[in-house]
Amino acid sequence: MGFLQFSRPPVVTADTALRGRDIPVLPHPRPHTVLGTAIDAPPAEGQEEAYLALGCYWGAEKIFWELGAETTAVGFMGGYTKNPTYMEVCTGLTGHTETVRVVFDPEKISYAQILQAFFESHDPTTLNRQGNDRGTQYRSAVFATTDEQYETALKIRDLYQTVLDEAGRDAIVTEVHEPGQTFYYAEDDHQQYLDKNPGGYNCHARTGLACPVA
Repeated sequence: MGFLQFSRPPVVTADTALRGRDIPVLPHPRPHTVLGTAIDAPPAEGQEEAYLALGCYWGAEKIFWELGAETTAVGFMGGYTKNPTYMEVCTGLTGHTETVRVVFDPEKISYAQILQAFFESHDPTTLNRQGNDRGTQYRSAVFATTDEQYETALKIRDLYQTVLDEAGRDAIVTEVHEPGQTFYYAEDDHQQYLDKNPGGYNCHARTGLACPVA
């Protein structure tokens, strides 16, 4: 994932961002290669969806399908460009960050547990960077889909900050967004990438500290 990176991320606004397109880059998604489920289906009754940005989405997606999600997908959020391509996001000129969509059954796994995995599976203290991956497309973010998710994300972020403070670590820079952001699916070859490419690139940046959920 590191072949297109910015040491100094460009400042992007709605006026300067790449325009994008009206047609999705993934108009007909294939079923999940591991779970066999539709990656673009809305949550079924009783299910919820979470959107999480924790660096390179190739390895990040695998974390959540192994955690017990009903389905997962990768794409982009938080920027201005409509239906961006992966290569466009890599330029840093869309404003988007690589994001994982997670559909889950809260009777099997709670949103708090998903956030716990999120915080423990990357380094939320590094701005626009995870390991050697640099650029605004790797920034840490949570995109809530409900007011309850938003409040839970703020709470757990604060709890984890206490843990990091006690260990003498830096401040968390994870963005927590209120509901209303649009998710754009990435191209097919990026979906379930590590299942299609065993041994493929997987960023392992972590703090090494456990995240409390209550």
